[in-house]
Amino acid sequence: MFDLQNIQSAIDIISAEKKIPKEKLVEIIEHAIKTAYKRDFASKDADVNVHLDMNTGKLEISILKEVVEEVEDEDLEISYEEIGGADSGYEIGDMVELDVSDDIESFDDFGRIAAQAAKNVIVQKIGETEKEKLYHLFKDKEDTIVGMRVELVEKNRVIFDYNGNQVVLPKSEQNSKDRYTPGQRMQLYVRKVEIDETTGPRVVLSRKDKELVVKLFENNTPELEEGVVEIVSIARMPGIKTKIIVASDDTDIDPAGCLIGPKGMRVRTIVDELFGEKIDILNYTTNKEEMVRRALVPGVVEKIEINDENNIITATVRDSEKAKVLGRGGTNINIAGELLGYRINLVTIEDENSPTENETKPTE
Repeated sequence: MFDLQNIQSAIDIISAEKKIPKEKLVEIIEHAIKTAYKRDFASKDADVNVHLDMNTGKLEISILKEVVEEVEDEDLEISYEEIGGADSGYEIGDMVELDVSDDIESFDDFGRIAAQAAKNVIVQKIGETEKEKLYHLFKDKEDTIVGMRVELVEKNRVIFDYNGNQVVLPKSEQNSKDRYTPGQRMQLYVRKVEIDETTGPRVVLSRKDKELVVKLFENNTPELEEGVVEIVSIARMPGIKTKIIVASDDTDIDPAGCLIGPKGMRVRTIVDELFGEKIDILNYTTNKEEMVRRALVPGVVEKIEINDENNIITATVRDSEKAKVLGRGGTNINIAGELLGYRINLVTIEDENSPTENETKPTE
């Protein structure tokens, strides 16, 4: 009736591949059989118990019913007379557990129904169990970066392996400059680990988040880890450019130099990790105009007007510097605006000093 041999084989395979305890899988199957039996041969209110003995190969199903004088619900009650009356040892109001294991042998379809139900529930429960396992695995890694190996590259997602567990990086969190190759190790930012009311446990990984760059520098720069140097602000256009402002209370330290490292080794390591993404590292200054000039590098700015009330900066540049200040598609000026927290308007000056104003895309 019930193909236990196949079930045992499935349990062995799933347990090994998914690293789920066999006992947990047996519980899942028992629950599936219980659900199938209640749906087809009892009712949802019936108190059904299922035990699958993997050693003996025996499937036991029982129903708990109340002994009553007159039965009103056959799924919940059994008559005093049917149970054997006074000879049974039961009294009215007692609960009796009835073994129906032998009875279901007569239902030819039950084995198929139970097996299909078990399969469906196993698929569902395995997904839930894996999510729970990933939740506990990553909970203490939230807001950190974790090294993982690319296992499989699909159209809209990349599957990574982390200590034998599969973790998904969706298309929405991928860096356009990244090149994913099976077997390759990459650093991913663990943005969020939460329990969603709708989808259950959820681990959100990212290669686009600017915090990925922050954590990469923290891991490669002792001065950041020790608190001697701090990142004041960071803005990123994933795959294109990142700008970082750094500062230190120690006047003997060059904060930007700490992140760049000897012969540029530290920043080069991170640029390589980000597949060539450009990184500008700027030293902080309390001189606002000078800070704007630094943020708009590689372009040279002639004049700066800062409107703090409306968070607007007007930068005047010569026509020959306009392309550098803007960057391709406005990337440089927009990243600078995000870095400073201002909207930057650009005014260009031709050789004859006749200004023409060009407003860039607003930077939030």
